[in-house]
Amino acid sequence: MTARATLGLMLALFQVGIYALIPQQSSAPLLICLTYFAAALAVRLTGQPQQLQRSFDASWLQTVGVDVLAFATLQIVQGGAIDYTPLFALPVLVVGVLGSMLLAMATAASVTLLLFAHAAWLMTRHTGDVTGNFLQAALTGAGCFAISFIASQLATRLANVELRAQRNQLAVAEQRRVNELVIKSLTDGVLVVDEGGKVRSTNPAACLLLDTRAQNDELDLSTRPGWQTLMQLVHASFASHHPQQADITVDRPGSSPRRLRVRTQLTGSLKGQTQEQVQGLCVVFMQDQREIQARIRAEKLAGMGRMSAAVAHEIRNPLAAITQANALLTEDLSDPAQQRLAQMVGQNALRLENIVKDVLHLAHAGEPGRADSAKSLDICKSTERICRDWGNQHAAGGELGLSLPIEPLNGWFDVEHLRRVLINLLDNAQRFASHRPSSIQVSLESGGQMPSKIGLTLRVWSDGTVLDPSVEQHLFEPFFSSESRSSGLGLYICRELCESHGATISYDRSDRLLNQQLVPGNEFRVVFKPAPDQPATP
Repeated sequence: MTARATLGLMLALFQVGIYALIPQQSSAPLLICLTYFAAALAVRLTGQPQQLQRSFDASWLQTVGVDVLAFATLQIVQGGAIDYTPLFALPVLVVGVLGSMLLAMATAASVTLLLFAHAAWLMTRHTGDVTGNFLQAALTGAGCFAISFIASQLATRLANVELRAQRNQLAVAEQRRVNELVIKSLTDGVLVVDEGGKVRSTNPAACLLLDTRAQNDELDLSTRPGWQTLMQLVHASFASHHPQQADITVDRPGSSPRRLRVRTQLTGSLKGQTQEQVQGLCVVFMQDQREIQARIRAEKLAGMGRMSAAVAHEIRNPLAAITQANALLTEDLSDPAQQRLAQMVGQNALRLENIVKDVLHLAHAGEPGRADSAKSLDICKSTERICRDWGNQHAAGGELGLSLPIEPLNGWFDVEHLRRVLINLLDNAQRFASHRPSSIQVSLESGGQMPSKIGLTLRVWSDGTVLDPSVEQHLFEPFFSSESRSSGLGLYICRELCESHGATISYDRSDRLLNQQLVPGNEFRVVFKPAPDQPATP
């Protein structure tokens, strides 16, 4: 449409020039050109881009029809002085690009018929060479048919190419979104770096490992002093054109250094038609070595658990025979030295039996139905009874202090599992406590005005020494213990039992009043799952 308006303007200026040079020239051609320019400009400014239909409709009339009419009128008015037949290529070209093949051929046929009609009109007036006029009309008509066919074919091919390009763009955009989602969900850090160290793309895990919140366009490995080892690995990848792998240390301002296992992969270089090499990118994959070690430790612990369970089953029968035989021998011993030896055998056999029970319980910890025996339990009465039995058994009544409410407090738990959890916590507390009066304190809190909705909190506190951070980090892991005489399963079993009943167990340092003094100590907290509204079992 812009081309039509431009052509109308040029024709109007051309006619103005002719009229200025030849004043006696008729003004009709100038009026036709001005009218054509005004019509073309109106369509350009007010019309909307659209394809032509398969028939002669209003869109065809106000564009192609106006062109054919204007050029034919100019050809007739000029009387052969100026040949306007080449202009008929414009409407034929417009239909070939914007319309169908059939409409383009119909337009070319219409132009050809007009040209033959003009030649016949010239013949009736005995103007010019009749044969030449008909020959020119035939050649121009053939050219119009050729233009319509070629333009239609090129337009169809271009439309197909554009459609494929749009489909490819949609597929690429969808694949890019999928890749972004996958990369964002990876636990491994991913960086896409160019040869200069500029980060082109990253994922949240990488920002977390490097302790940075900068956007992609703000990250540059070469400008960060603590990331030089990472930049050296990227340079080695580009220099050797091979993947690299190494364990490096990244310094983070304000935080401790982090050990990373890094491997790189080059995307590959591209070559264009000019054979100028376009350098590829380096994809950096980062893993926190602490997570790697944790996975290795978990796999080892799982293997050890399976092996220990198998060994424990085999130990149980001979251990029972040893315990029974030692009990029979003790009845007939009168020598005090021999009695002490038999007592040592009995104590160590009992200790070994407890370890076997822990290992077997650990082996069955993940079996379904473990919490089927849970019920609405009066935690207050059960805790008081378990603590009283434990104090009598260990002669620790003086060092154990209870702070329990008077009213019943219900929680969702199994009474025998609660006994196992509480006894494990009390045994650990006694092992590290100072054995002063009330050096071990057990308390129960409702947690609010609606304990049945919020849950209960059981606290077991002792005035033991501060745990080492390395011990605290692995406190609830199986087979981990700071003492050689412990199996390392007690706290792990407590956590498994609590989780199976919807409860949670945690550790923290806290201060308590002891002999009118505020004393720091170790505290384990068990938060019970709220019990349904049903009668509680004492």
